[in-house]
Amino acid sequence: MDNSFLPRRGQNQNAHNTPQYHSRIPQRPVFRTPETVANEEEQHPETNTAGPLIGGAGNHQPPKRKRTFKEWLKSRTKKQWIIFAVIIVVILGAGGFLAYKLLHKPAPVVHKTVVKKIEPPKPVEPITSKLTGLPISDASVNDRPVTAVMIENSPTARPQSGLNQAGVVFEAIAEGGITRFLTLFQDSEPDYIGPVRSVRPYYVQWLSGFDAAVAHVGGSADALAMLKRGEAKDLDQFFNPGPYHRISSRPAPHNMYSSVVALRELQQKKGYTSNFTGFARKPEAKSATPNATSIDFNISGAIYNPHYDYDAATNSYKRSEGGQPHIDQQSGQQLSPKVVISLVMPQGSNGIYTTYNTLGSGEAYVFQDGILTKGTWHKASNKEQFSFIDANGAPLKLDPGQTWISVVGGSNRITYK
Repeated sequence: MDNSFLPRRGQNQNAHNTPQYHSRIPQRPVFRTPETVANEEEQHPETNTAGPLIGGAGNHQPPKRKRTFKEWLKSRTKKQWIIFAVIIVVILGAGGFLAYKLLHKPAPVVHKTVVKKIEPPKPVEPITSKLTGLPISDASVNDRPVTAVMIENSPTARPQSGLNQAGVVFEAIAEGGITRFLTLFQDSEPDYIGPVRSVRPYYVQWLSGFDAAVAHVGGSADALAMLKRGEAKDLDQFFNPGPYHRISSRPAPHNMYSSVVALRELQQKKGYTSNFTGFARKPEAKSATPNATSIDFNISGAIYNPHYDYDAATNSYKRSEGGQPHIDQQSGQQLSPKVVISLVMPQGSNGIYTTYNTLGSGEAYVFQDGILTKGTWHKASNKEQFSFIDANGAPLKLDPGQTWISVVGGSNRITYK
């Protein structure tokens, strides 16, 4: 019990009658019936509070008025405005960055597979010999000087050496019906050639077309005069004995031999080179229906007349002479040229040796690939090369390989089947 309201001892008992006393005494609320409260609320709704329904008038305070947005803005401090501005800048920046990313989304990286086109290697033009048309591995071979060697064909001189490696061979009568060979070398280098014999004027005319230097042992007066005049380069054994030697197994004059290597060294010392046009060549094209498989040339007599048998397996012509296979002494192999040609040239004699009209034109019988092609040969001057033309006026091209050319006095001396 609160005794604060009771008078203390000695205190004036009448003090409780003072106004201060009465104000300290809590007042009991006046009891109001529910009907009274409801009636008051209807008459004064704006003053109604959630105060107690029983006793007293309650804590009746007027409701707070809501401020407008404009008033709220005016009531912000400077610091708040700075904070608001920073927040807005950050929001706008973030929004702008996000929008940029969405609108400028980089295209997905597509890794393309690059297919590199491999170009097929360009075909390499084969390097071929100017003399034979055969493939060579070194182009400098064509810079070598062409070496011509006169080789004997009397029975005592057989079998010869080096004929099988010649690029081109000319066959004609030297004297007394005895044939002789003019052999030409460039891409091959046999180290044993012979027997070496004398030269004649028509051989000089033929080798001049190849710009060759000729190896020989003497010669007819006309031929030696031609060489002395410089119509061809001369390697006469009488004046250049170094590259030559005689063997003891054969009697003189059928025992003189040389080598292409030694003769080429001599040419280099003399500064000899060769600038010439080779025969027109073509790829081999063996015929399925050969029309000339057996060939005979009546050049002189039975001992010297050549015979050829076509060998389809090698697409070449096996050579025989005097009824026997014509072989190389060193290898023992039968001579087998790829191309056999017979040139028809008017033939005569000066009382010492045979002569031929080698300039101009005439009939040409070309045997290759198992067939015969008739054409015409042309040679306008000593230094001009032979050319062969077919019946249609087109160049008559030759297979690569050894070309053997036999000269006869008339077309009736050529037979084949």
